[in-house]
Amino acid sequence: MEEIDRRIVTLLAQDGRMSFTDLARETGLSVSAVHQRVRRLEKRGVVRGYAAIIDHDAVGLPLTAFVSIKPIDPAAPDDAPDRLSHLRAIEACHSVAGDESYILKVRVASPVALEDLLQQIRASANVSTRTTVVLSTPYEHRVPHLAGEPDPASDPTQD
Repeated sequence: MEEIDRRIVTLLAQDGRMSFTDLARETGLSVSAVHQRVRRLEKRGVVRGYAAIIDHDAVGLPLTAFVSIKPIDPAAPDDAPDRLSHLRAIEACHSVAGDESYILKVRVASPVALEDLLQQIRASANVSTRTTVVLSTPYEHRVPHLAGEPDPASDPTQD
């Protein structure tokens, strides 16, 4: 990926609503050139979409947990993601190496709601669960450090 495209991706990761005019100003390109590059990044699947970052406490989902799942029958088909896709409280499903097969990130309203969700997960996917409840989140949704981009952590001139 070209350096200018990495810069555009970084800027959009910081603010997905940044206008083409602001992107142009930050990159030194014309608005039409930025527009063309963004569309090309979208077409290539580098930029897959734009989303609002929600305050989960404000919408009544203050409890976050990570649920590791493992099939009860190791010979059963590996279809847990499909079996669990209807459970909207599951924010993310990650296939992992290790003792468990998947780690789920879930958000619910209360401990009682978490208990209910765990029961639904076990019944829907025929899995055992191990749960870690999040106490606080010092940071999340960080802008990635892209390959080929200077690392601000190692450059004292960067803020």
